[in-house]
Amino acid sequence: MNSSARAILSAAGLLLALAVVLGAVGTHALRARLSPDQLSIFETAVRYHFYNALGLLAIGVIAMSMQSPWLRWSAGLIVAGIVLFSGALYLASFGAPKIIHVLPPFGGMAWIVGWLLFAFAIWRAP
Repeated sequence: MNSSARAILSAAGLLLALAVVLGAVGTHALRARLSPDQLSIFETAVRYHFYNALGLLAIGVIAMSMQSPWLRWSAGLIVAGIVLFSGALYLASFGAPKIIHVLPPFGGMAWIVGWLLFAFAIWRAP
């Protein structure tokens, strides 16, 4: 297995494990501690975290048989999107300062560009 695929798949595994842990914490520990609005924000963060971590897993599987700088960039942007979008929403659900609310749109843009680069990598594949 090439080193890019190994790194992407490792990141996907760690991010998926983290999504499971955070989802369980949200369901079992935070339900009584957060307001319904805060819990909704937290659940949105977990949902998008999961979706994109699963997508990252798919990118890693494809990277096993296809070496492309576009796939590496795509994977990096997907990870950045999880950190910026979901990470900011996790913090916001706990009452982080309002300035944190500027980060999710950048995370969303990172995902959009990441998935477009993924499509480009597949389109350009030999």
